[in-house]
Amino acid sequence: MSAAAREVAALVRPGQRVCLTTHVNPDGDGLGSEVAMVHLLRGIGVQAVITNPTDTPDRFAFLFADLPGVDQSRQAIKELRRADLVIVLDIADLSRLGNLGETVRERGVPVICIDHHVGPGDLPDGPRFVDVAAAATGELIYLLALALGWTVTPAVARALYVALMTDTGGFRFSNTKPRTLHVAAELVAAGVDTEQTYLDVYANAPIGRPRLLAEVLQTLVVEEDCGLAWVTVAPGAVERHGVDTDDLDGVVEHARSVRGVRLALLFRPMSAGRVKVSFRSVGKVDVSALARNFGGGGHTKASGAAITGTLDDVQHAVLEASRQYLTTGEVPVPSPAHSASVA
Repeated sequence: MSAAAREVAALVRPGQRVCLTTHVNPDGDGLGSEVAMVHLLRGIGVQAVITNPTDTPDRFAFLFADLPGVDQSRQAIKELRRADLVIVLDIADLSRLGNLGETVRERGVPVICIDHHVGPGDLPDGPRFVDVAAAATGELIYLLALALGWTVTPAVARALYVALMTDTGGFRFSNTKPRTLHVAAELVAAGVDTEQTYLDVYANAPIGRPRLLAEVLQTLVVEEDCGLAWVTVAPGAVERHGVDTDDLDGVVEHARSVRGVRLALLFRPMSAGRVKVSFRSVGKVDVSALARNFGGGGHTKASGAAITGTLDDVQHAVLEASRQYLTTGEVPVPSPAHSASVA
């Protein structure tokens, strides 16, 4: 880790055009890590901009309050085409960068990757600061700052705390390890207001979010014999309630919370004839193995895939595969018609 940290530091120099980016539909870990890196880089005299493939969800806008103009996602391709250095956070695959993937590949500059997911990825050459044992990429950003002697200001600490809090489900998920809690304690000591940060992320919802939740939970189906549960988002429901897809965050956890459930799924129709499937598990069920067979991926207990097909067809294929997996422990090979991409 220290060697990787030195490789990262060797590439970061004042006067460069540095672009930070993360996956489509950025979450608290990706955004918190980006914002923390902006503050850390400014602390050593390096300016950077954030260039994401999709917009920042409203509930994370507070992270940017003291960084006017830093989020250049609306002109990300323009910024990336003149970048001297690209730092990719929370992913290692070009496909997760959406329409920015080809630009990053063609730019021909070093690409630093800081990530905690399984798999080597296919990013262009550059230093890799990766640890799959980390609960969040934000945890690695803290360790990087510690290794390099970069100052963790209250703004850095708050952004990293958001990264840890969101990727561990408020420190409830099994990825919460002793090191995770140690890092969180250090961040609180650095000035994080834990209650206000929680309120900023989780208690600032538009009225449409609980109404959407109520509608989706009406679709809950539980198969007690195999420990499978799923919920479905109706086509157009997100738009009808005046919210965005980020407001579905955590909905699948309600299905997972049912007694006896080992695998929970959320189905959401997307554009271009695809369906987003969120996989969540309890105990020893590895949903990343199941998601990978549909072209997706992620973590052992939280993964996702965007699968081509109608809602009915995708549900049928994923549910059949899930039942077989829960019953036999073997992951079936899906039909070639159900090609997919990680989401």
